[in-house]
Amino acid sequence: MKKEKKKKNNKKPNVLEKFKNHKFLHAMIYVVLAIIIYAALFSNVKPETLDIEPFTPSKETIYAPTTVVDKEETERKKKEAYDSVEDQYVLDKNISEDQVNLISSIFDAIIEVRKEGANTETSDKEETILTPEEKVNRLVNEKLTDTINEKIPKETFLPLMSASDEDVTLAKNAVVTAVNNAMSKEIPIVQLTEAKNQVEEELKSYSLKKDVLQSSITLARFAIAQNYFLDLDATNQKRQQASEEVKEVQIKQGQIIVDEGELISREVYRKLGLVGLLDDQISYKPFIGLGILVLLIITGIIYFFEKKDNKIKNNSLLLYCFIFTITLLLMKILSLFQKIDYNHIGYIVPVAMGAMLVKLLLNERIAFLTSMIFAICGSIIFNEGVTGSFNFSVGVYYLFACLVGILFLGDHNLRSKILQAGLFVSIMNCLVLLAILLIRNGSYTNVEIGTYFIMACVSGLVASVLTIGFMPFFETGFGILSTMKLIELSNPNHPLLRKILTETPGTYHHSVMVANLSESACEAIGADGLLARVGAYYHDIGKTKRPQYFIENQMNIENPHNKLSPQLSKNIIIAHVTDGVDMLKKHKMPKEFIDIAEQHHGTSLLKYFYHQAKQTNDSIYEEEFRYPGPKPQTKEIAIISIADSVEAAVRSMSNPTPDKIEKLVRSIIADRLQDHQLDECDLTLKELDIIAKSFCESLKGIFHSRIEYPELTKKQKVKQS
Repeated sequence: MKKEKKKKNNKKPNVLEKFKNHKFLHAMIYVVLAIIIYAALFSNVKPETLDIEPFTPSKETIYAPTTVVDKEETERKKKEAYDSVEDQYVLDKNISEDQVNLISSIFDAIIEVRKEGANTETSDKEETILTPEEKVNRLVNEKLTDTINEKIPKETFLPLMSASDEDVTLAKNAVVTAVNNAMSKEIPIVQLTEAKNQVEEELKSYSLKKDVLQSSITLARFAIAQNYFLDLDATNQKRQQASEEVKEVQIKQGQIIVDEGELISREVYRKLGLVGLLDDQISYKPFIGLGILVLLIITGIIYFFEKKDNKIKNNSLLLYCFIFTITLLLMKILSLFQKIDYNHIGYIVPVAMGAMLVKLLLNERIAFLTSMIFAICGSIIFNEGVTGSFNFSVGVYYLFACLVGILFLGDHNLRSKILQAGLFVSIMNCLVLLAILLIRNGSYTNVEIGTYFIMACVSGLVASVLTIGFMPFFETGFGILSTMKLIELSNPNHPLLRKILTETPGTYHHSVMVANLSESACEAIGADGLLARVGAYYHDIGKTKRPQYFIENQMNIENPHNKLSPQLSKNIIIAHVTDGVDMLKKHKMPKEFIDIAEQHHGTSLLKYFYHQAKQTNDSIYEEEFRYPGPKPQTKEIAIISIADSVEAAVRSMSNPTPDKIEKLVRSIIADRLQDHQLDECDLTLKELDIIAKSFCESLKGIFHSRIEYPELTKKQKVKQS
């Protein structure tokens, strides 16, 4: 008998269940989702290639798909900068001083020879006066260098030897002054003749005799020399510096290379080739980069879905894949309008729909991650025709729309709340769009601004409408028990709840009490309190088939079990589990409710009927008086199971006090542990202690002591007298 029961409880799951829970299915879904994302973004990162010929009009406006360095143009600009630097010259002041000293020394030599020629002694002590020609010869032979003699004719000195001392002195001063004035300025080689002519003109302004003036001019022109020289080192340094200061010429991503109708010149054709629009071989870098991005996105999704403490069920991953694909498909379809000059069509996409559906049907944390993913994908898909670029405006717009939709929904997942969330998303879309337009600081017509805000409003409202429209399909198709669905099922007007209320009012009251206890205990340990509450409403639905056999429904009638054998009574009591499962399946209730109805008694023992049968037949096996199970598989079902026993036991107490309640609660939990009824759920001892405290707090509030009203007591005494 024991072996047969064990075999029954350890029934192997069927092939379909095994496949649904197999890790391979998860891996396959992740791969499919990665392929979908990659395929959606592929065309937006694929480098374009154009079939165009030079010297023909462009059929369209062509934008640079990527940022590249134009090395040829950079080198040309560097050469222009190098060549534009003028030669660098340096003024040699030493030459200026030397030339002034030179001309002054020549005149000093002339004056010295003049003095010597006027007072010359012979060998016989007689004085001899030299002729001007002899003075010139002495000057040339004894006083001047060969270099000077080669450049200045002897005849130049003759007028100066014949002139008076005053004329010579005047000539010296005039020549030295003129040479000094000229040499103090910059005299490059090309301006040497000009400088000599200026000296000559300056000397003509002095009152010099004609022959002395001519000699002075010759000497002055001789003294003028180049003092401004080309500095090759400085010139090369300046040119190199100018060349290095030239920044790299870049063709920016999104930059217009040629407008529609403009002639494709040789230079334009060269730039088209430079950015890869003429290449026969497409670069694989964008595809590798997209693969890395998709890998990061899938890694984030895997992290959320495969966490050990994740409460999302297996088929939820497939649901997530559907929601993600639908949202991405909407983006992709609307992005096609970019090709007909609707570059800002991305603002109308109801992207908040995807985030709100994920939040309502799955989990808020995964919804936040999905919001970021939608923002990234949207910024690539709506890149305004520039392949490989990111439209950060659309990305920010999508991120705010999704986050606002998620946050505004909060925990109140009613259908009216979804519409309100859509309206709030529309308002936030308008504010974000206004911020984007102001930051861009562009000029927009009233029509453009109006179009932007209409798209922003439509995006939010359509997102809420689509969310409400998709919810029933996803809930039914994937068996998702959303918060909204739970709230609907908790309505007392539901046919099954009305059936319990009208046919088994005692069971209904018991179920409500169990629901209250279960919800508070689940919330205390972080389990799903709403699921426990609503599931508890239906956990005893099977009692409606034979209501009079359950003590809470026996009002003013004899207990039918008094006339039945323990075995028959046991069968009737146990049958409420299978009857409840059948009724819930017939009404197509969520699987979670069916599990609660099936597992809330686990394999526990009907002690009363077992001991009653044992008194008459000692060979009775304990397993015959146990529920068929299975044992509770989740925290929520385990808590409902304990609450079911606790509520019934406390209600049967004659005078419940806080101490008695706590003692009873902990004894029931200990009994469940000893009977191994909690072995297959993941409740910890610490959580069981928290559950016990929660039950005690709730029960103390329900079974608190009441005061006796004086007026009522007085009336009763008067009536008795």
